[in-house]
Amino acid sequence: MHQLILDTDIGSDVDDAMALAQIMGSPDLELLEVHTVYGDTRLRAQLARRYAALAGRELVVVPGAVETLSGREVWWAGHEGTLHDDLSSETVSAESAPERLVARLREQPGELDVAAIGPLTNVAKALQLEPQVAGWIRHLWVMGGSFGDDKAEHNFKSDDLAAQIVLTAGIPTTITGLEITQQVAIEASRLERIRAAGRLGAALGADIEQWWAYWSETWNVPHDPVAVLVLSRPELFKTSDVGRVAIQVGGDGAGRSVFTPDSGGSVRIVTEVDAEAVAEEITARIVAAGRAYAAHHGEIDGDGS
Repeated sequence: MHQLILDTDIGSDVDDAMALAQIMGSPDLELLEVHTVYGDTRLRAQLARRYAALAGRELVVVPGAVETLSGREVWWAGHEGTLHDDLSSETVSAESAPERLVARLREQPGELDVAAIGPLTNVAKALQLEPQVAGWIRHLWVMGGSFGDDKAEHNFKSDDLAAQIVLTAGIPTTITGLEITQQVAIEASRLERIRAAGRLGAALGADIEQWWAYWSETWNVPHDPVAVLVLSRPELFKTSDVGRVAIQVGGDGAGRSVFTPDSGGSVRIVTEVDAEAVAEEITARIVAAGRAYAAHHGEIDGDGS
């Protein structure tokens, strides 16, 4: 059982909400709390609380950094939370995520995993507050970067300075980049299974459809769920030996990432994925999260069909 803190920019790309649901449907993960990052982090936190409630969970959710360390303007899709009524009623922590992360890690040094599936601003600010954080995180699981070309992936580009700070801090880290996540797709047949998984599935299904409509597509890449699944089902992936990651800070290529093998490094990148098995596992865990609450409350049969 892994004790996990999720750091997320939930609400824009639907994959963050999918990752949260997946974690809640994972018997091997104990989700301790959720931290939000990037832009309107209070709204993001309220949305995370709502999703937890739909799964019958009472989660501590802590808003974090609103602005990036790099100063880059926040990208905002405009549909964040719009399908969820009365989000302002959701109670979130009055603390700040970077300070909260330091405190939790100090209480349990070397015991907690962190899954960072948005820009790395909160983790970078925690390191600035307390450099010992680098030694207190058991393992950091990151969705970010693109290691098969010279693309600047969104999370690293959004706060290139934060990515540089975090990925050069010596934290044991596994990164799942675009060249891996883009091999996995959630399509209509999987969406229908998700939509049928109680009230959580119905809400998530609506958000997935909204995201598809935003891009005029009938499928999406579950970037963040793939990165989280590396923790739960490592046998579905292959990873590199340890090395170092360099992040371009500033300029036209801001956020570009380069991995170099180095036995003195602390970072591994995912190099291969069983795409079909991963798509199935993501779907199954999301469905499990929705059905567990729904079956308990008599909304659907609890036989897993």
